Amino acid sequence: MSELEEFHQSLIADIQGNADAMGAYVQEAFFEKVGEILNEAGEIEEADYCHFAGKRGRVTLQVSGYSGDPRDTNGELALILTDFQITPEVRKTDGKHLQTQFAKLVEFLRHSRTEQFLDDLEETSNAAQLVELIQTRWPLVEKIKLIYVTNSDNRAKADAKPAGEIGGKPVTYSSWDLKRLQAYLEQGRAREDLTIDFAGEFGGAVPVLRASGADTALESYLAVIPGAQLAQVYDRWGARLLEANVRSFLQARGKVNRGIRDTIKDDPQMFFAYNNGLSATAENVICEKTEDGLVITRAENLQIVNGGQTTASIHAARKLAGEGLKDIYVQMKLNVVPPTLAPTVVPQISEFANSQNKVNAADFFANHPFHIRIEELSRKILAPAGADGYRETKWFYERARGQFADERAKKTSAQRNKWDAEFPKSQFFTKTDLAKFENSWSGRPEEVSKGAQKNFAEFAKVIQKVWGKSGARVDEVWYRQLIAKAIIFRRLEKLVSAQEWYEGGYRANIVTYAIAKVAHDAEAAEKQVDLQRVWRMQTVPAALEEALLVAAAEAQSLITSPPEGIRNMSEWAKKQACWERFRKTKLDYPEDFKGMLIAPEEARSEDDAIKDDVELTKSVEDQTRVFELGPKFWDEARNWGRSHKLLTPMEYQVLGICAKIPDRIPTENQTAVAIKALAKLESNGFGITEEAKAGE
Repeated sequence: MSELEEFHQSLIADIQGNADAMGAYVQEAFFEKVGEILNEAGEIEEADYCHFAGKRGRVTLQVSGYSGDPRDTNGELALILTDFQITPEVRKTDGKHLQTQFAKLVEFLRHSRTEQFLDDLEETSNAAQLVELIQTRWPLVEKIKLIYVTNSDNRAKADAKPAGEIGGKPVTYSSWDLKRLQAYLEQGRAREDLTIDFAGEFGGAVPVLRASGADTALESYLAVIPGAQLAQVYDRWGARLLEANVRSFLQARGKVNRGIRDTIKDDPQMFFAYNNGLSATAENVICEKTEDGLVITRAENLQIVNGGQTTASIHAARKLAGEGLKDIYVQMKLNVVPPTLAPTVVPQISEFANSQNKVNAADFFANHPFHIRIEELSRKILAPAGADGYRETKWFYERARGQFADERAKKTSAQRNKWDAEFPKSQFFTKTDLAKFENSWSGRPEEVSKGAQKNFAEFAKVIQKVWGKSGARVDEVWYRQLIAKAIIFRRLEKLVSAQEWYEGGYRANIVTYAIAKVAHDAEAAEKQVDLQRVWRMQTVPAALEEALLVAAAEAQSLITSPPEGIRNMSEWAKKQACWERFRKTKLDYPEDFKGMLIAPEEARSEDDAIKDDVELTKSVEDQTRVFELGPKFWDEARNWGRSHKLLTPMEYQVLGICAKIPDRIPTENQTAVAIKALAKLESNGFGITEEAKAGE
């Protein structure tokens, strides 16, 4: 079986499983899955499910969803059509099939602009809400993006392909087929060979100076790119030009910098002097020597790793600039990073290039200590088997896209079976999942309702507060509570789908609002939900389920009854006013719910007991390690540390005691000192493996 066939079967199994859990059709489950992918890849900012299929005369109209309000997406209207079919073999489709699917979206949009079509729809239907949104926002729409996603292997490709105009608005087509979904999910590759033809499509080649020698690892160039040309390129590719972490960072800081906008509008000729410029990477560039010097005619898979706000601001303010746009030039530092090095080098360039920003951009990066700590805990801590389990398992935290698939792919068939038992796929979670769990519990459901990337950007703002100076708070207790929150969130997703009162739609909003409400009401009663109990059981106790469902039913009522003046329910759920109204609503919880609440002192007492157990376990592990390393090892370490002047007198003395095992036995405190001193020596180059071998 080929890797594509294996991925095809795995994807179908995932979607069917999700559909069963959601109590939904597989098409809706597929849309939810691809919505997360498109959002994370920068294709869209959010994805709202809105299925419609019908005919007008001999014309077929169809849409699966859309990407939010154009008012909040810089005038971009994105319509999405998904195609998911359960087949034993990988389906093959072609260019004609692609044209047919895009035609359905075009016809839906074309009819949506007519009053007759809106009158024909049921007033409260999702389709009617979308059509009304299109009609009311049409004057604000600056471009239209049509996206087709399929689980077939499509031989024709389309990625931000220009396709004329509808009602005077430029249109682009993009398709995601099975191969592209696989490349993204397993390799984190979002681009479909994104090639920028500066000379052929964007007004001319870009003059550059070479800034690297012949024998350097990376080719580097300095360029000055006209603002109008940069705006054109961004208009075509949008946020996908931005490196993923920069995209999140940009969302956290606001898309348009007022200072940049004012310079563009009032003083465009000074833009080059005031602006720090861009830092970018590309997988390959095509250069030509001209009479005026070296120029870049094409760049493959260009990523802006610093300067995303400059780029987005020039694009947003290009109309304000008018004729002044021709006076705007932007400095660009461009490094050519081969595909094999891109996964490691590009994030590093991005992080270092952004390190001077006021809001710590490193918070968005996978190598922030917070994410590394969660990853370490997830690989180490065994979750109890629980009432329904037969063995202890672990939860897998994926801090960088593709980790799970990459780790699994390295293993043999037998090792993979063992891996699957240790890390069940149902216990896999990502950075955006973590942000969703945490922001729900901290009473920010309106942020969770804005979509995965925007919510993660909000959560990233408080990472440093959670982490503190040393990260001491992010310990095993914190991790257990995080997993308990994950268990509750995912359980409530399934429960809501199965309720008779559930009308379909807005499930994600209902779940986050219900959890936020229960957590809030517990705190208002000077109590808190017993998360450690959920961790021990690895499931949600019935009393808590019933309380969550009381809140969930009320949340649905609130979200589907927006106040006068707001017709779109999805938009209503994103507003602070929606949460404020729900927060103040009085709910009658079942009496048994009180049994799930504990006083903060009781929770702290239990947390302290867990920490004591953890410390005791660590102490035993440290003592075992000190003995296993042996006296010769410690003698080598002591001598190496002394020769490099790295040991304090006390550390030197303690390592001397360790070097006399078993004649002298280090105390518990001395063991801790020895382990800490060893870590210091290793961080300064002491090779534990070689030295240990030498000591044997």
